[in-house]
Amino acid sequence: MRLLVVEDDKDLNRQIVTALENAGYAVDKAFDGEEGLYLGETEPYDAVILDLGLPKVDGVAVLQGWRRAGKAMPVLILTARDRWSDKVGGFDAGADDYVTKPFHVEELLARVRALLRRAAGHATSELVCGPVRLDTRASRVVVDGNPVKLTSHEYRLLAYLMHHQGRVVSRTELVEHLYDQDFDRDSNTIEVFVGRLRKKLGVEVIETVRGLGYICAAPAKA
Repeated sequence: MRLLVVEDDKDLNRQIVTALENAGYAVDKAFDGEEGLYLGETEPYDAVILDLGLPKVDGVAVLQGWRRAGKAMPVLILTARDRWSDKVGGFDAGADDYVTKPFHVEELLARVRALLRRAAGHATSELVCGPVRLDTRASRVVVDGNPVKLTSHEYRLLAYLMHHQGRVVSRTELVEHLYDQDFDRDSNTIEVFVGRLRKKLGVEVIETVRGLGYICAAPAKA
């Protein structure tokens, strides 16, 4: 899953990005509203963390710009303001949730997980596809009750497919959502990761749809 953090406080931005990357996400960052507006309009993000008090273009205007452009990704707003009117303004502009500064990183991560889960139509933090269970809260994968150790890229790939299980996901979409903008992207690496995943999982839950991409689906019962 690929996220964008728009926060002008460099220390806080770095802290949030580090926490998200440690949780298994690919993360891009921006330090002002102008850059954030551009990235949100031109890059496909699964969710955005957006500060309201930004230089150049304020957070509410950024969010309004995204929504006018038809961008529907979930947005979590950060605000140091405690007036209810600021929160209402953020929601009316198209925000999906908010956190008031100062905040605990664990709460931020939990709210991001919830946004991603709701956007994909899942009710709990555990995703299930046949015998494969993925706990987004603990970044843990088990098959038939046995833990499976995955690299960060393998985990991201599996998590994205399981968030969108039942739908064919193209290689291009996977590349766009699994890597940050600084990563040397190559769609051929997706095939390598899929091969590794299949071997580690030991069950047939990732199917190749020739010419289209991949789909995560529970194995057919005999």
